[in-house]
Amino acid sequence: MIALTKHKLGKTSFVVVLLYSFVNSSFAQNFDLGSWNIVNLKYGINSSFSVFGEAQLRSLRFYNHFHYHEFKGGINYKLHNNMQVTLAAGSYQTYKEGGDFVLPKNNDEFRIWPQIILHQQIGKIRVEQRYRAECRFTNAGYRNRFRYRLGLSYLFGEAKDGYKPYQISLSDEIFFTDNEPYFERNRLLFAFHYKPSKTTTIQIGYLHQFDYKINDETGRDFFQIGYYIELP
Repeated sequence: MIALTKHKLGKTSFVVVLLYSFVNSSFAQNFDLGSWNIVNLKYGINSSFSVFGEAQLRSLRFYNHFHYHEFKGGINYKLHNNMQVTLAAGSYQTYKEGGDFVLPKNNDEFRIWPQIILHQQIGKIRVEQRYRAECRFTNAGYRNRFRYRLGLSYLFGEAKDGYKPYQISLSDEIFFTDNEPYFERNRLLFAFHYKPSKTTTIQIGYLHQFDYKINDETGRDFFQIGYYIELP
């Protein structure tokens, strides 16, 4: 049993190292790929309420030229199985390009945001719609922003302990403001999710971001990796 466990761990480590090397040597060099790193912790208070905290760190090149970090947290309330509302706040800091955390900052921001998430199952595909309104207190003054994200996901693999270990997902998010030019940003994400246990999920994906007349972060392509912990 110990030998089998070591074999599985060694195989997993080899795959991770191989993936990192491939992304670093191919995509990062040819497409100026950035990195987008997420750690998220969620704690369920009861069947209706939960709280969460999240940290993000981003770079404009592959784990180089770090230019952005955010820390946020909030509370979720599940109205029913297909609808959840959230109220959250956080700090969002964007630095100048050209190195790691170059000063002065492009944007120093505190943000409060309510959010609604709707879920729907269509066959084997899970459809998610997320609506978010952001109250943004920035170093350039107060701003409003509105976001809509449509996501599709598919679970697969042999079920164990009440969950399937693998998932693929595709999502597109549009950002709007209440001032011209109104349309601000678009994000497209394709991701693979692996659930090694009932409480943890590892996500690896490719994110393309397009910006239109925005000054807090430029549009880029990112290698995204996330680690999600959900405590009962």
